Order: sequence, then C-alpha cells, then structure tokens
Amino acid sequence: MPVDDDGVTYEEFVTTRAQTLLRYGYVLTGNPHDAADLLQESLVRLRAAWPRVVNKRDPEGYTRTIMARQHISIWRRRRRESLVGEVPDGQYIEPGLDRAEHDPRLWELLSALPRRQRAVLVLRYYEDMSDAEISATLGISRGTVRSQAARALDKLRTGWHPAAERAESRSSR
Repeated sequence: MPVDDDGVTYEEFVTTRAQTLLRYGYVLTGNPHDAADLLQESLVRLRAAWPRVVNKRDPEGYTRTIMARQHISIWRRRRRESLVGEVPDGQYIEPGLDRAEHDPRLWELLSALPRRQRAVLVLRYYEDMSDAEISATLGISRGTVRSQAARALDKLRTGWHPAAERAESRSSR
C-alpha cells in the first residue's frame, strides 16, 4: 500500500475525509446523488494518481480540484445536450420551401436577374460553393461575389411575394 511521508494510506485518507468531501460535492452540485457520483469519480481518479499526490502533502486539495473540474465538465456536457422525449425519425422539411420551389413568379424573377447575379446565386445556394470557390469559378473577386449575391437577393426580396401572401393582400383590399 502506498504511504505518504506522514504514513497515511489512500484507504485511511478516504476513511477520514470522505464525509467532508461528500459535503463539498453537495455544495457543488446541490444534489446528494450527484454529489455521491462526483465523489466516487474523483476518488477513483485520486487512487490512480495517489503516488504523485502524497508527495504534495495535500491530497484533499487535489481531490477538491478533481471534483470541481469534473463538475464543470459534467455541467458543460449537459448544457450542450438537448434531451427530447422521442428521437425524431424523419427529416425537417421547411413548409415554405416547397411553396417557393413551385411558385412560377420566383422562377421568373430568377431568370430576369443579370447573368452574373444568377450564376452567383446558383453556385452559392444550389452548388453550395464558398465565396472563394465561386470567385475562382467565375474569375471575379470575393468582394464582387458578395456584392452580386446581395444585389440579387435584394431584387428577389422586393419582387417576389409568395402566392399565399399575394392572396391575403388581394382579399384585404
């Protein structure tokens, strides 16, 4: 059994300090079950590092550091998770997208755009190219790609209103 300079073994340390560390875990988590899990995980890690820790003469501080870091790590993982009751089986389909794809007015507006603007939009949104790739393909600068895309989208926004919106505006007159 590894012993530090004061003759304390890992088992003696756990026996004498576990309740204090459990209270510390409770203060960190606010839940007795999570505190017990946190303490157990930190004691497992402490056991693996015991030969190095005993030379530092502060195994409790080392354990508290393990507990705090482990708690932060768990908190971060939980914050990123999005728990749902049921896993969605299908894909998400934007309801307005189908309406837009089949609206002849949108296609008329697209075909009325200048050739370069139309090419930029097709390469960006249909071919999923980056500005650098579009720039290389069309032989224009990245700034020109961005300005052509912005101008084309402005023209589409001002000229196209989905069929449902047009029907609503006619009925409100």
